[in-house]
Amino acid sequence: MPSSHSATVTALAAAIGFQEGFGGSIFAISLILACVVMYDATGVRLHAGRQAEVLNQIVYELPAEHPLAEIRPLRELLGHTPPQVRRIALDYFP
Repeated sequence: MPSSHSATVTALAAAIGFQEGFGGSIFAISLILACVVMYDATGVRLHAGRQAEVLNQIVYELPAEHPLAEIRPLRELLGHTPPQVRRIALDYFP
């Protein structure tokens, strides 16, 4: 599923660019915001999700009498793959 956060900030940057012009400072700020959000979606959040998968597997393999064996699993679906984010960005800026 494509990143809704990436779609939102990319649409915002495109709308500002069309409304105020692509050479303005407001567009530059919105473009930087879009880049930060997309970096977060593909970098930090994606790797945190992968780390959660490994940690859940470790906890699953603990013996039943271990104190951590009954903890609630971590959320694994946190980020997006680069193609999911890129697809959104290319829809607005081909």
